[in-house]
Parts: sequence; structure tokens; C-alpha cells
Amino acid sequence: MNFTSLFRRNTWKRLLLLPAIVVMCSFMLEPLTHSETIDPFAALKTRLIKDGFDRLPIRSFYSRPEVGFDKEGVSAYFLHCEETLDYSQFLTRSSIDRAIDYLGQHQGVLKQARSVYGVEEEVIGAIILVESRLGTSIGKRLVLNTLSTFAVLDDKDSRDSLWHSYLKDKTDRSKRQFDSWASRKSTWAYNELKAYLKYVKAEGLDPFSMRGSYAGALGIAQFMPSSVLEFARDGNRDGRIDLRDHDDAIESIANYLNRHGWGPTLSRDKAFRILLRYNDSKYYAETILKVAERLAKLCPR
Repeated sequence: MNFTSLFRRNTWKRLLLLPAIVVMCSFMLEPLTHSETIDPFAALKTRLIKDGFDRLPIRSFYSRPEVGFDKEGVSAYFLHCEETLDYSQFLTRSSIDRAIDYLGQHQGVLKQARSVYGVEEEVIGAIILVESRLGTSIGKRLVLNTLSTFAVLDDKDSRDSLWHSYLKDKTDRSKRQFDSWASRKSTWAYNELKAYLKYVKAEGLDPFSMRGSYAGALGIAQFMPSSVLEFARDGNRDGRIDLRDHDDAIESIANYLNRHGWGPTLSRDKAFRILLRYNDSKYYAETILKVAERLAKLCPR
């Protein structure tokens, strides 16, 4: 075979390969679609699997379209200022009247809780009023999204992206303060995420049905998942703990307070300190006590 024939044959081979090369190059130059962008939860999935969670469910959870990085929720928590909350709204006559109606509607389980745990009906009613407006406002954010987003803030790139794209112009606090806060919250949230996954699996609940606050608190009682595992109780005796159920929430609150020292003839100061365990806010604890005192006067047992 002479040189000319060899050149022609190789030229035809190149021409036959040209369309494939063009397609490959055009594909490489196209912008990435949403599904091809970097997965913010890639390292988190690996970590959960390494910690003993089943690979297939974890990968399935994080492939769902509703799962995403909840920058609004994280930012709301960082910008949260306890001093600006209007706790006086729970002391209005209309709020107290609604709480009185609630005590009447659930008097059976409330009396049972007082008998077993020594926690007064009006205290439980006050907590449910403040925490979730008597069960009507339990949060709109997917608990899985909230806790997963906080958990990945141990990654510097995630923190930097959130700060520069969303938080920098909304706060007087420094980037260093945000980094310190986010690092602490990521450790806390990862433990809460593990508790949440254990909880929904144990109770046979859909992990995508649970919505809560921007901190990841869930249900009528607004428990964090770790508190659910330790303190929640099956108040309606249906074989499953679901804090979206009033009976379960009422007995769970009673058990929580009892386990932290609540009982008959409790001093106001001791009651105040126990309520701080439920929510570490003096405004909160004082409001619960004031609401409970008003309820006790208006609907004595």
C-alpha cells in the first residue's frame, strides 16, 4: 500500500469520527442542568451511611425534588432575635379564651397527664398555645431540609456561599460570628438529623410529611427530634408516636416536664427554671407562667 492510499483511508476514518466528536464537544460546552449541578448533600449522605444508615433509603431521600438547601430557613434562625418577639399576644383575652376552649376539648387526656405526671392542665395548655398556637401553626419547612442544611454548614464553601449570597447585607454581625455560629449549629443539627431519621423509621412515618420551624422543631409540642426519642409518648395508645396528634403531644409535654423535675407544690422559681429547659428564653418561661396563672383563675378545677 502506497502513501497516498494510506492517507485517503485515514482521512475517511477521521471523517467518520467527526460527527461523534462534534456531538461530544457540544455536550461538554452546554451549561449544566439542575440535576447535574453540585450536590450540596453529597458529603452528608456519605457520612450518614458511614454512621450506619442504610445506603438505599439515604440516597433515595436526597434524590427527591423537594429536598434542597434551605438558605431562607438557616438565615431566619441566624437573624432571630428573642427580644423582638411579641409574647404579649398570648396574654390577650382572645388567646386566653382559645386556650380555655382547648382545655375543655382535651380535658380527658389533660387530667390523665396531671394524674400520671403531676403537670397541671393549664401549664400544658399554655405551652401548646405559645409553641404552636394550639396546634394550628406547627411550621411550614421540611424538617429533613432544615436539619440537612444546618448539618452541611461544617463545610467552609457552604458557609461562604450562604454568607455572601444571602446574609452579608442583612445583619450587623460579622462573618467571623456567623462562621462560629454555623460551625456549632452544624454539629448540633447532624445529631438532630440522625435522631429524626431514627424517629420516622421507628414510627413508620413519611420523612417528607414532617414540617416544622426553621430550627427543625416539629409537631404540636415543637420538640426537637432528640427530645422526641427521649421524652415523647403515645398519648392516644394507637401504637405510634406522632406529635401532630394532640393526645401524643399533651402526654409528651407532661413527661418532658416531669422528667426535668416538675411535680405538685412546685415553687414558681423552680417552675421557671424547668421551663427554661423547654425553651432557653426568660421571656418564654415568664409568658408560660403568666398564661397558666390566668387559665387557672378563669377555669379552676
